Parts: sequence; C-alpha cells; structure tokens
Amino acid sequence: MRFGVMPPAHERFLSSPDMIGGYAQAAEEAGFESIWVFEHAVIPADYASRYPYNPEGRIGIEDDDLPDPLALLAFLAGVTDHLLLGTGVLILPQRSPVLCAKECATVDALSNGRLQLGIGVGWLREEAEAVGTKFEDRGARTDEYIEAMRVLWRDQEPTFHGKFTNFDRAKCNPKPAQTDGIPIHVGGHSAAATRRAGRLGDGWFPIGLRFEQFSQQQEAVRAVARDAGRDPEAIEVTYSGSTKPDTVKKYADLGVSRWVVAAWGDDLESSKRLLGDLSETLVAPLS
Repeated sequence: MRFGVMPPAHERFLSSPDMIGGYAQAAEEAGFESIWVFEHAVIPADYASRYPYNPEGRIGIEDDDLPDPLALLAFLAGVTDHLLLGTGVLILPQRSPVLCAKECATVDALSNGRLQLGIGVGWLREEAEAVGTKFEDRGARTDEYIEAMRVLWRDQEPTFHGKFTNFDRAKCNPKPAQTDGIPIHVGGHSAAATRRAGRLGDGWFPIGLRFEQFSQQQEAVRAVARDAGRDPEAIEVTYSGSTKPDTVKKYADLGVSRWVVAAWGDDLESSKRLLGDLSETLVAPLS
C-alpha cells in the first residue's frame, strides 16, 4: 500500500507558502507517497445544492482559502523532491480542456513527471453556472475532455473533433514528462462515475462508501472495463478514510493500492506531529 495525504484546508493554510510548503516537506520526510488537493473556483453564498458527503449538505469550508490546485501543485513541486502531486479532485467540465491540458503538461514537465490528475464532474450547480458552464451536460463534457486532453498530450499535431471541443493540428507543448501521459483518476462513486472509470480512467478514486458498497462499486468498474476491452487490473484504485491499520488492510485485500488520509492539525506544528504519528502507525507498517 502507498499512502497519500490531504493537507488542511482551514483558514489560510493552503495559501501560506510557509505552512503548505512546510507541510508537504514534512509529508515527504514522513514517507508519504503523494499529496492531494481539491478544487472550488468559487463557492457561492447561500448555495442550494447539497454537498453529498455531509448529512447537513454543506461543505464547511466556504470561507477558507482554496487556491487553484494546479498552481498550488506547481509550487509544491518546487519545494519537494519526489512527492507525487495529485488533484483530488479537479472539476474538469468547468475548464477548457485545451488550457487544462497545457497547464497539466507544464506541471508534469516541471515536476519531472509527478502529476496525478484526479478529476470529477462537480456537485455544486451554482459554481458551474458562475464559471459559465452548464451543470446538466457536465458528464458528457468530462468524457469528451478526457479524450481531447490525451490527444493533446500524445500527438505532435493534435486533431480532435467533438461536440464541445474542436481543434486541427493544434501543436501543444511541452508534452508531459510521463511518456504515457498524465494518469487520470476518475473521482466519485455514482453509477456514471464508475462507468467513466471503467471506460476511460487510469485510476478510480471514490469517497464516502461503506465497505460493502465499495466492493460492489469496484466490481462494477471492473465489469465496465472488461466490456470495453480493457484490463480491469490496470485501473489503479485510490481510496481514503480510516487511519486504522486493520481497516486499511481490508481494502488492500480488495485491490486498493493507494490510501489517502486527511492529516489536519490545528496549525503547521500539530499537523507535522500528526504526520509523524501516522508515519509510525500506518505508513511504515503497511508500505
């Protein structure tokens, strides 16, 4: 099992170079494989959409700093040596796939191939509308954008014609440092997300599932992959949750290869202590 970490998102933590930089360095020193940050361009006040992972329907970080994830990971690439840099998740249908492909390739090139692109469709209708996109077609956009970005990363004179995206011989450089392109981890556990992971994902990154639900959804991902002529074992599974070793082992037995923990202390020093504790009790014994 490889272990990732999600840093604190309270107050100004993620936008303070000293705090988030020190946190990432501490995570690398503690033996964590990767760090994962998430995205909200805006969180409109008094939104009516329900956050699906909280019974109260609120995300709870409305007034905290949430930097652009790719810019943040570019900064972290400069203060770490080998820590993988993940988005968990980037809301893909709210971005131009051409510009997103360029940004991701730049981060990957400058980090010597450390970017892991977790993507999702988003749950916040008001945010989608604020950035000028439609909430209703976010799934279709995501599927097309994944394919378009892979063409831009792969081909020397990329050409793509879809419903939402069109370009001819549009040279896009730099290419990613990873020769097979940047791994795309499909976030979410809805039926649509599991189908997307099985058909298009290099990885699957669900959250908020009980063990039995996880097992059922994982088999659904594998079934879709087989139907699409893909090797289901090649789809890397990332999950997050408990810090209890016995629980993590149960998921490892199902094929989960990366476990992401939220190590949130009240400040940098308490967060570093938490990272050290997790290194001793979880990372070292199970890696």
